Amino acid sequence: MNTTVAMAIAVATAGLACGTTGALAQAPEGPMAPKPGVVVQQAPPEERARLKVRVALVNTPVTVKDERGQMIHDLDAKDFRVTDNGILQKISHFDLGGDPLSLVILVETSSRIDSIFPEIRKTGILFTQTVMGPSGEAAVVGFNDAVDKLQDFNANSDSIERTIAGMQPGTSGSRLYDAMAVGVEMLSSRLQATAEKDGRRRVLMILSEATDVGSSAKLGDVLRRAQLENITIYSVGLSTTRAELQSKNQKQRISATPPGVFGQPPLPGSVQTPTTEDQRYGDIDVLALAVWAVQHAENQVKDHVLEVAATATGGTHLATFRDRSIEKAIDELGGELHSQYSLSYTPTGTGGGGYHDIKVSVDRAGVKVRARPGYYLAPES
Repeated sequence: MNTTVAMAIAVATAGLACGTTGALAQAPEGPMAPKPGVVVQQAPPEERARLKVRVALVNTPVTVKDERGQMIHDLDAKDFRVTDNGILQKISHFDLGGDPLSLVILVETSSRIDSIFPEIRKTGILFTQTVMGPSGEAAVVGFNDAVDKLQDFNANSDSIERTIAGMQPGTSGSRLYDAMAVGVEMLSSRLQATAEKDGRRRVLMILSEATDVGSSAKLGDVLRRAQLENITIYSVGLSTTRAELQSKNQKQRISATPPGVFGQPPLPGSVQTPTTEDQRYGDIDVLALAVWAVQHAENQVKDHVLEVAATATGGTHLATFRDRSIEKAIDELGGELHSQYSLSYTPTGTGGGGYHDIKVSVDRAGVKVRARPGYYLAPES
């Protein structure tokens, strides 16, 4: 790992940790009253100021579809109703797919997905043309046992495409959460849109297996920070099982494991079978799991981690195990990104620390609305 990225991980992890201190033991709904005679430790003044700044603006991407699953593009701000902890909020910024994107492309470079790499290397033009758009910018981060910043933010499409085309598989590790922490840290510096000035939508797009090995960061901590920084996570679930089935050279390769033995770890607590990959995307209440992950940041989330990350931040997860290729998944996500509504508000009357529940509804019959479920605010000292 290079020194710059190592420092970025340390900074990101430290930033995540300080946002959760004092709120994890019993997850109170609001600030805990201090005991008489006990001195309450105060956060440094600059830390308290930073937390206040972070909740000065809440942005939520909103996807609205009709009964046929088609995007609806003719709504105005007056058609939306947004509540924070049940309190109606005033929308200060409204946009339909127009704010330019700041995008971090996070790609697993583990040797376990070596057979998928030819397909991954072809995705650069999709990211630049379908996702970034003419006014966007992107950075590229690869991860295995190390996290490598391969390309800093750049609006030059050729540069982004060359970086992705030149990616090479590395070691067999997958420090997914550490890489996500680095991506969130990078996006935190990009200017956001407000009622007074234009800005950028912050988007983290992940191409990875739903596996983390060796990270020091916790998924719940990363998602808390992403929510407070108004970062939306999209994910494309890579499948080594699918890669094995579609590889043209499968018969010529000598398997590293005996027949019936899998080369990647199973889901924790599960028995691995040829249908394990499909089972990873079964019917579960991902929304409830996403809320739980943010509320209990220090606890381990074992299953559906890419779906949870996307759901917690208002994004979308697409698996590539069945008939959906990586290219098709990226194309679908790009189309959604530029068809989403972006709503911002300054929280008013919502109470103190703890989990804030966001509800978005539309004044139109027969529509389906998807938005981020909320955010966690550390209680003020």
